[in-house]
Amino acid sequence: MEFDIEDFDALRDYLTERGHVRSPARIGFEKLLGGVSNRTVKVKWTGGDGWVLKQALAKLRVDADWFSSPERIRVEARALRWLNQMAPAGTTPGFIFEDPANHLLGMEAIAEEHENWKDVLLSGRIVPDHFEQFGVLLGTIHRQSSEPGSDVSRVFADTTYFENLRLEPYYLHAAQRVSEAAEFLTTLATETLGHKDSLVHGDFSPKNTLIYRGRLILLDHEVVHFGDPAFDVGFALTHFLSKAHHLPNKRLPLADAALLFWHVYQRETAGQSWSEHQRVRVVRHTLACLLARVAGKSPLEYLTLDEKSRQKDIVLGLMANPPSEVADLIRKFLQEIEIYGKH
Repeated sequence: MEFDIEDFDALRDYLTERGHVRSPARIGFEKLLGGVSNRTVKVKWTGGDGWVLKQALAKLRVDADWFSSPERIRVEARALRWLNQMAPAGTTPGFIFEDPANHLLGMEAIAEEHENWKDVLLSGRIVPDHFEQFGVLLGTIHRQSSEPGSDVSRVFADTTYFENLRLEPYYLHAAQRVSEAAEFLTTLATETLGHKDSLVHGDFSPKNTLIYRGRLILLDHEVVHFGDPAFDVGFALTHFLSKAHHLPNKRLPLADAALLFWHVYQRETAGQSWSEHQRVRVVRHTLACLLARVAGKSPLEYLTLDEKSRQKDIVLGLMANPPSEVADLIRKFLQEIEIYGKH
């Protein structure tokens, strides 16, 4: 019978038998919500720090059929160890242990006083420094992983989980549902796998980012691979623009903040062999993700049905003649929202 970390009696026995805890009566458990691809539990010690345990699921918790091998937890563990060494200090939780047989990863818990950045943004709190940190973090990951002589390209060569957790459920599923975008999305998906430039997080979003004492901390590294850095940028911009769509009173500050993120990222990656040629790919990935998050297998839950329909129509119009610059895309996307809302 499969070991399930959400069975707290079984989890207490597991941690005791493996020697992770000495006084099982002094630990408590809390089921953490929000993810669809893992069981996630916080282990809390009386008067002490805690751990977060993640156990990968074979079938994701969404309405559509969506499957991925739970062996991907090994990718996340490997990525977390790399990020602990190479990302800016304090921006990722510390690695504790890995149990591949039970598809389980243990990491340090972030102190209780943290906030989730997605929730902060949806509440209307737009802090430019957070966007600047986000740009520094992503730019550092991309720059460090593409240094000459690095073995990152070999260690993270497998794109299987990126394909079945991102390209297939986002781009290719949306292509099946929205015929007008099929060629754009399928072509981009194929091209993406041909770019091997840097480590790609694959889930670089506010949902996977905590704020603790003003510092951003990045989580969820299960689709990390060596590939196209423009995907990460487009994925992040999609979340900022979709929230600007959803929050009409915050559109201008969110647009400014999204542009700040992009400029800081460009500064951090300046001089890389691939950085000068990625602006167009960032625009294309942003458009693809904006559509995928309303027509793919994992639609953004905070967008209303009207907002999803509006976002689809606007993106299809922009796909027909994509802007060549990220700044133009941000401006045109929000401009079209305002025009659309007046009809």
